[in-house]
Amino acid sequence: MTDKLEEPAKITVQRYFPPLDECHYQLDPQDAAFLKKVTGIEDDAALKEHVLKAQAKAYKIAPYGCIYHFTFTRRRLSKLPAYEQILRLARERENPIFLDVGCCFGNVVREAVHDGFPAAWAIGTDLYPELWNIGHELFKSSPETYPAHFVGGNIFDAEILAVAPPASMHTTGAPSPALNLTSLNPLHGRVSVIHATAFFHLFKEDEQLHMARALAGLLSAEPGSVILGAHIAAEEKGPVRQGLANVEVEMFAHSSESWTAMWDGEVFEKGMVKVEAELIREKFGEPDKEQYWLSLFWSVTRL
Repeated sequence: MTDKLEEPAKITVQRYFPPLDECHYQLDPQDAAFLKKVTGIEDDAALKEHVLKAQAKAYKIAPYGCIYHFTFTRRRLSKLPAYEQILRLARERENPIFLDVGCCFGNVVREAVHDGFPAAWAIGTDLYPELWNIGHELFKSSPETYPAHFVGGNIFDAEILAVAPPASMHTTGAPSPALNLTSLNPLHGRVSVIHATAFFHLFKEDEQLHMARALAGLLSAEPGSVILGAHIAAEEKGPVRQGLANVEVEMFAHSSESWTAMWDGEVFEKGMVKVEAELIREKFGEPDKEQYWLSLFWSVTRL
């Protein structure tokens, strides 16, 4: 097993998108209620204008599909099957660290904090620190009023996150490090929950394996500690071409079987974790078009 790739991985898909179209701004009641609470904006028209302003600013920095389609306005954590499991960790574990990988505006971090994780023990990481700062503008906060942490940089860079073996139980109970960090490496074996949605499918197969190993090294050995998320998938693993707003991108997609085998046997020793992976058919694209993709909703739990 190697702790680095021959050269740092780069995000190469979801980089070329058409001009923004506000027709994709559609909030369901749950998402609208959450956004109104965290922004303090109750008027629907004012909230939309505020969100559109943040979206336009971020899209110039990182033209990702999740920004184009307003995914950042939706509660994502609560849609995952392991959601109740992480709520238990928030209630029952002392100082549970929550890490969101590819956090963008930090919306999932805020969802986790809203649902019980202490902000002081929540961390977001992203290639673009500017997005985290736009998140403060979006959610009308500041580092002083919202003490969640951020680590910026290329997560494939070993100085940001080096591959380490999965933690063993002898590290359990060790003091957690101070979270004012410039690297994720001090968190090896310390993180209770790692969330990564719309992240793995940005990379090639070998890069996905590398990142899985890197995240596994961060996870606490305490039973119940979990890595979870969702991303583009396929019934059989391999390259897939996905059309989105008249732009076609190619990405590597795992099947539920190959994803399970990667974590339980390659990343972790066989039987060290429980992997749950379910293919879900999700609608996307223009509001008046019936377009779907296969998503994998998954969790990897230490036993």
